[in-house]
Amino acid sequence: MALHLTEHRAGLSLGTTEIVKVDDEDGTGIGFAVVRLTAGERLSTTTTRETAWLLMEGDVDVHVGPRRARWSRRSLWDDAPSCVHVAAGAELTFEARRAVELTRYETASTRRFAATLYGPDDVREEHRGWGQVRGACHRVVRTIFDRENADAAAELVLGEVITLPGRWSSYPPHHHAQPEIYHYRFTHPQGYGHAELGDAVVKVRGFDTVKIPAGHVHAQVAAPGYGMYYAWVIRHLPDAPYIRPTFDVEHAWVMEPGARTWWPEGVE
Repeated sequence: MALHLTEHRAGLSLGTTEIVKVDDEDGTGIGFAVVRLTAGERLSTTTTRETAWLLMEGDVDVHVGPRRARWSRRSLWDDAPSCVHVAAGAELTFEARRAVELTRYETASTRRFAATLYGPDDVREEHRGWGQVRGACHRVVRTIFDRENADAAAELVLGEVITLPGRWSSYPPHHHAQPEIYHYRFTHPQGYGHAELGDAVVKVRGFDTVKIPAGHVHAQVAAPGYGMYYAWVIRHLPDAPYIRPTFDVEHAWVMEPGARTWWPEGVE
């Protein structure tokens, strides 16, 4: 079972690129694709399962039934995200005013709930790890929707993490009972980082995707000089919704107030 997918490092072509399918034998039950539209292109679809589209870059008009939204995004690192989240049976149209890239997330659920359009002002942004162990795990976390703001019938949770150059994220290492997928981008074409999957470590680059099976401990680090972005999507399980992760006990001490570690004497 391949958990680290690297075949798209050269970039993605126009149209829809299926990277992970809902029914892949990987244990996640999450489908993941990247959709690229040229300026002026129109994409219309009717969903057959719960689906979310996240704007990565570009200017797009979104139509969901009678509802309309106009979104723009220039930078994954500096601009807050916009996203549409719908149940099975929703009718959507995307009209690209400028070249557009979207990531698409699916799960097999056909439970019904009202469509939701999340604009930049709807997304909470947190600076996690600030002040811990000299800022070594300071990162920006944007949770787009979860159990706090999505319909109770929804099975997906979606967000983004901006890992500062040379810093850790998803740290301390943690795990949860629900499967997850990460998709990576970097501020530079040659940028890279490392991702932990239990005791295994893989080198991640732009356009890589990592599948995280239920219960796998995971953490990430960006190489110095390179900002690392990853979109993350989690699937609630029956009778086990995702609420929060469980941190690896042996490393959780770094989150304690005033936690100190060794540092060279006289060096600030």
